[in-house]
Amino acid sequence: MYIIVVGAGDIGTPLIGITTRSGNEVVVIERDTQKADSVASEYDCMVLNADATTKETLADANAERADAIISTTDQDATNVMVCLLAKEFDVPGITSVVHNAEHMDLFRRIGVNTIENPQQLIAGYLYRAVARPAIVDYMQVGDEAEVFEIVVTEDAPLVGKTLTEAGRANLLPDDVLIVAIERENRDKPLTPRGDTRIEADDLLTVYSAAGAEPEVTDIFGHYGDRTA
Repeated sequence: MYIIVVGAGDIGTPLIGITTRSGNEVVVIERDTQKADSVASEYDCMVLNADATTKETLADANAERADAIISTTDQDATNVMVCLLAKEFDVPGITSVVHNAEHMDLFRRIGVNTIENPQQLIAGYLYRAVARPAIVDYMQVGDEAEVFEIVVTEDAPLVGKTLTEAGRANLLPDDVLIVAIERENRDKPLTPRGDTRIEADDLLTVYSAAGAEPEVTDIFGHYGDRTA
């Protein structure tokens, strides 16, 4: 892919690393000379030390042939302008960081894929690490539902039971689904079926309509989360 990354700050720089390591053709636009020089010396990409809110700069970045542009600056006004200009170049994939939640609707109205305030996301993950230590990773879906990863403990009610048996014993609520199982002695995750048997230390990917509440994590043996 041909990707333009705007901004080489705390968000843009790791993104540049990911996109270049993945073998993409990457162009970085950064108006701060020191940051631009640092990126140019560290990453295999083209760097433009310029203002991305001008059409000339995006033309220099060959935006007309870009598959995607990702704006990561710390100013929503700058990100909006970059996205609007990207639309003039018919860039198919336009994504931006949005720092102020009040601006989210504006970005969506102009057809931009958005990532909410990164600091808020980090804060949410930090709180989850304290409040629900059993959860390895999670993603919120809508207002309440979550997809999360959790390890099955040795004393979990599910251990030794197939999913069919767990359902008959009412151990799994109807709105909780196990969608993948990672097991130490297997190279690839298992796709669960009715006859799939749950083992201790399985890493499960779970969908829960009610989120990762204690009543849900109890199923996998994490009773200690009730005290968090």
